[in-house]
Amino acid sequence: MKIIAMIPARYAASRFPAKLMQDLAGKTVILRTYEATVATGLFSEVFVVTDSDIIYNEIVSNGGKAIMSIKTHESGSDRIAEAVANVDCDIVVNVQGDEPFTERESLVKVLSVFNDDDKNEIDLASLMVEIKDLEEIENPNTVKVIVDQNNFALYFSRSPIPFPRDKNVASRYFKHKGIYAFRKQALLDFTVLPMQFLEATEKIECIRYLEYGKKIKMVETSVQGVEIDTPEDLERAKKLWK
Repeated sequence: MKIIAMIPARYAASRFPAKLMQDLAGKTVILRTYEATVATGLFSEVFVVTDSDIIYNEIVSNGGKAIMSIKTHESGSDRIAEAVANVDCDIVVNVQGDEPFTERESLVKVLSVFNDDDKNEIDLASLMVEIKDLEEIENPNTVKVIVDQNNFALYFSRSPIPFPRDKNVASRYFKHKGIYAFRKQALLDFTVLPMQFLEATEKIECIRYLEYGKKIKMVETSVQGVEIDTPEDLERAKKLWK
């Protein structure tokens, strides 16, 4: 299989504008993410896909590969699909631009599900990590996921799921980490499927796949890292980097 990585990168983030250009231990967040992705050694090619001249120039001037989006896009998946349409590959890994702690171990776990999928039943795979901190469980910036007995995603939400109505049941909570591995065709299909109300309500793009019957295999990892959504996240990332 030919596997490539695409890092969608918007400059104008609603919760933390220009977050990808913030300094993290002497380099920008987006450059840290790009270099971490390349360093895994898992990909034939790694590209940053962006609508921003600033981000494009940041990557290219540091010896990286970047692609400018032609159209305006609502989601990272749409942005990647445009860029990958004419690229020869089997699997496309979407690494979020605010994931500077991207590492090899978790990516190997995600990619391994396709090796065992002889019938091509899995459309995409993604990561989840158990969380126990109540503040994080209740934080709407943290996307939670629930799965079936075979670890296929049932639903994603910014609300705490499952809701602990029975306090005597030992509930487990999993945070969805923003790394996806798509079969190329599943990614291209995404762009022609209209957004439905669940995705529009939660503002979680992978819900669209579930609404149209696509199968998302979740893989548990113990690697937490920090996704940089807020200035507070950036400060946590700086401490963790040290």
